[in-house]
Amino acid sequence: MPDESFVGRSLPAAGPFQVGREKIREFAAAIGDASPLSRDLDVARAAGHPDLVAPPTFSTTFTMPLIEAFLRDPDFGWDYTRMVHGDQRITFHRAIHGGDELFTTIHVDELRTRAGSHMLTLRCEVADAAGEPVATTSSLLVTQA
Repeated sequence: MPDESFVGRSLPAAGPFQVGREKIREFAAAIGDASPLSRDLDVARAAGHPDLVAPPTFSTTFTMPLIEAFLRDPDFGWDYTRMVHGDQRITFHRAIHGGDELFTTIHVDELRTRAGSHMLTLRCEVADAAGEPVATTSSLLVTQA
C-alpha cells in the first residue's frame, strides 16, 4: 500500500538538467519530428528562438527518470512492477531550448484507491536556472491495490 502521507509533499528540486543541442536533435529523430526548429540552429534563430527548440514531449527525458526514482523508493510503497501510465499532460510556459539548465520539482498531488487500483497523480514543475517556469507536467499512474 502506498504511503498516503506523501500526498501534498514536494520533493527537493532535482537538477540542473543541461539541454544539449544534440540531445534535441536525437530526440526529434527518434520520435520522427521533422521540424527544422529542432534540427537547424539557423532556422530556429530566424524564427526568434535563442537556440534549437525541443519537441513538446522532450521533457519526459528528464522528468520520467526522476518519477521512476521516486516510485521505486521503498518508503513510498508503490508497486512499480504492476504500473501502467493512465494519463499525461504537459503545459508549456515557454519552449525548451538548447542550452537551458532546468530544475524539476515533483509534487505528489493525489493518491486514491478505487476498484482494486491505486491511482497516483504526480506533477512536475520545471524551471530554468533563474527560477522562471518552463513547463508543468501531470502524470496519472495506476497500479493494482
